[in-house]
Amino acid sequence: MKPLLNLAVTLVLAFTAASAHAANVLVVLSDSDHLDLKDGKVFKTGFYLNELMQPVKALLDAGHEITFATPKGTAPSVDETSIDKMYFGGDEAAMKASEAQLDELRLLSSSTSPVVSLARVEQIGYDHFDAVYVPGGHAPMQDLLVSPELGKLLTHFHEKGKTTALGCHGPIALISTLRDAKGFTAQLEIAGTAKAEDEWIYAGYRLTVISNQEEEMAKGLLGGGEMKFYPQDALTQAGGRFGQSEAPFSAHVVTDRELITGQNPASAPAVAQELLKRLK
Repeated sequence: MKPLLNLAVTLVLAFTAASAHAANVLVVLSDSDHLDLKDGKVFKTGFYLNELMQPVKALLDAGHEITFATPKGTAPSVDETSIDKMYFGGDEAAMKASEAQLDELRLLSSSTSPVVSLARVEQIGYDHFDAVYVPGGHAPMQDLLVSPELGKLLTHFHEKGKTTALGCHGPIALISTLRDAKGFTAQLEIAGTAKAEDEWIYAGYRLTVISNQEEEMAKGLLGGGEMKFYPQDALTQAGGRFGQSEAPFSAHVVTDRELITGQNPASAPAVAQELLKRLK
């Protein structure tokens, strides 16, 4: 009996230890499946496969729990151009594994997606979550940057000093915390420059986002269209201190207080590792 008792105690202690380190992470995605460009053109987009799934896999493998949300609770869309092994270091097997895990999660299903709205997240309670992560793809440029619900959530995380991670185009979501995010972005669209009415809560923070240089290099993806403005310009004009990698499209992560930002698709694994460090 004694060996069995010792085994039972060991298992309980192991389970308790594992549970003590489990965190609840909120992953926020865009509702949009497109980005409106200049001259009335439209670019079909969504989230980037690796930017979502590499951090999600790392978090789940570490035993953390994930809640997926979009502003309206609509199932998100994946950018089909991101389903490419080049975003996985040329490893096609890794890309396929991410696709399979995405299918298992049913995120893209219009009928069975587990995605909830940000209003529901507020009902659950922001304090339920230990960290928030916003992956890239062009879609956040359509709605996350002006979502009042997201602005409220991020402001809460800022005030509580809770881990806030964003990658590639994802950091544009930080603009949602401005008192008049829509007015600010409208200025950018019309004049190319903008000034926030009040001091931004992230003013003075060191951060990164996909760079203007990288946007120019990748603009062929837009099929001849042109973005209304670049996220680097939006974040710097709002008051952020932008930094970038020496070589375009190489991994680069910036941390400052509660904020973790990754520059481009190649930065997703490093963003995931920074997230895991904060959740220990």
